[in-house]
Amino acid sequence: MGTTPVNPINSGDTAWVLMSSALVLLMTAPGLALFYGGMVRRKNILSILMQCFMCLAIVSVLWVVYGYSLAFGKGSGFLEPYIGGLQWFMLKGVDINSPNTDYAATIPHQAYMIFQGMFAVITPALIIGSFAERVKFSAWVWFTVLWLTFVYCPVAHMVWSSDGLAGHTWGALDFAGGTVVHMNAGIAGLATALYLGKRVGTDKAGMHNVPYVMIGASLLWFGWFGFNAGSAVAANGLATSAFVVTNTAAAAAAISWAACEWIFTGKPTVVGACSGAVAGLVAITPASGFVNVAGSLWIGFLVSVFCYSMVAFVKPKLGYDDTLDAFGVHFIGGFWGALATGLFAVKAINSAGSGVFDGNPGQFMIQLKACVLTAVFSFVGTWIICLILDKTIGMRAVTEDEVMGLDLSQHHERAYTILD
Repeated sequence: MGTTPVNPINSGDTAWVLMSSALVLLMTAPGLALFYGGMVRRKNILSILMQCFMCLAIVSVLWVVYGYSLAFGKGSGFLEPYIGGLQWFMLKGVDINSPNTDYAATIPHQAYMIFQGMFAVITPALIIGSFAERVKFSAWVWFTVLWLTFVYCPVAHMVWSSDGLAGHTWGALDFAGGTVVHMNAGIAGLATALYLGKRVGTDKAGMHNVPYVMIGASLLWFGWFGFNAGSAVAANGLATSAFVVTNTAAAAAAISWAACEWIFTGKPTVVGACSGAVAGLVAITPASGFVNVAGSLWIGFLVSVFCYSMVAFVKPKLGYDDTLDAFGVHFIGGFWGALATGLFAVKAINSAGSGVFDGNPGQFMIQLKACVLTAVFSFVGTWIICLILDKTIGMRAVTEDEVMGLDLSQHHERAYTILD
């Protein structure tokens, strides 16, 4: 008699990954939408909400059509380490009943696909924070399409695919997206801010709704457990560890940022504490599956020192207009987190990697190489996309529309009766 084949799909793991996918979705809308929306001038809040909401819609479609295949499919020829092929176009071969063991052995391949799709959704949405209040909606749509295709998918492939240059060949560690998501979006934000120049009327009051900022930050913190703990792609001890260190780093960073404000300005602020928590979440992201609680405390406390210094001291001195500090928080935080993974990773948490303090000094340089690759590729690619769009359809809203506010000029709506 033959034996009945064992079904490798684990219902608990599948349920956790699907729930994690929903948590990461919540991070974009409403989490990021409210966090960013509260920080802009009230005449532009709907433009932020619209961009975040439509990012969810646009990227969700592109991801199932070709994005997942380019990011995680097998490459061919000399392009193999840099970008995948189109063998999974329209999800052909991405099964709902069996796993792809290159990525997750106990969940359906399509569950892994949609989990990664939510990462793809939030990454271009993060860039909005750098060019908020001055980009035409039509240009933003095309920017999102092009950036996902020619920047996000290659970086995701290089770091996370089974044949990628940084992750597979070099051995770079990025558990949940320090390079792929946060550094990638943050440096792209800097490129767009430099290309577009300063907003009109930056001397006027912004940050119209601080409660929105706190609600958005809290939703981001909540959703981030799916982001990091979900990246274990199983309901197991590693997911538990990632959950614990994620919460610990966020809490430590919120305290640290508030302390920095208290020292340098005399009073801690709600927005500062929220920014610190987000910075801590950013920094722990690449390390969450590799470090213990002690490492997460160091990562969290120090990231706010670095990010606060960038936002409070370096940015004003250099004079660039990174509207909501996407570069100052996401790139700097992601950069520190990626390097810190090379310092604090321990095999006791994850046998896949260890860092300097666990007897593997070479890992730090590998992490640095991956950071440099991400930063250069994303900055140059983003600049080229901006140049192409600006010379064809134009990127920036005309001065009259910018002064009026993007809510009315781009969407013929307004959130408030009285405009500033």
